[in-house]
Amino acid sequence: MSFEIKRIYEPAGEDDGKRILVDRLWPRGVTKEAAKLDEWLKEIAPSPQLRTWFGHESEKFDEFASRYRLELDNDPQKQAAIRKLFALNGTGRVTLLYGAKSDSINHAAVLRQYLREWISYS
Repeated sequence: MSFEIKRIYEPAGEDDGKRILVDRLWPRGVTKEAAKLDEWLKEIAPSPQLRTWFGHESEKFDEFASRYRLELDNDPQKQAAIRKLFALNGTGRVTLLYGAKSDSINHAAVLRQYLREWISYS
């Protein structure tokens, strides 16, 4: 299984594999038809409190990543969403879709790394 990330505003590609939206809120201006989702796992997104605190400020990103990883480790809903994510596609490609403007300073980048580590430790 491989994990990639992509902005939801980019067109769907043939090599995306399963397309999973990992934002808590539906992205503005995107129709469900255009999104071409296989699943929307909003419960895997950072908590509203953490997202608000972070505010996509680059100087807070490292601390945000640490806090989000703690949520992923300890929140039963996030753990259930992770198990569901692995069950969706077995060994194929999964594209984690997000709405943030930055391609590196966002929760999907943290989640991708977290999932890749999960696979290597399994």
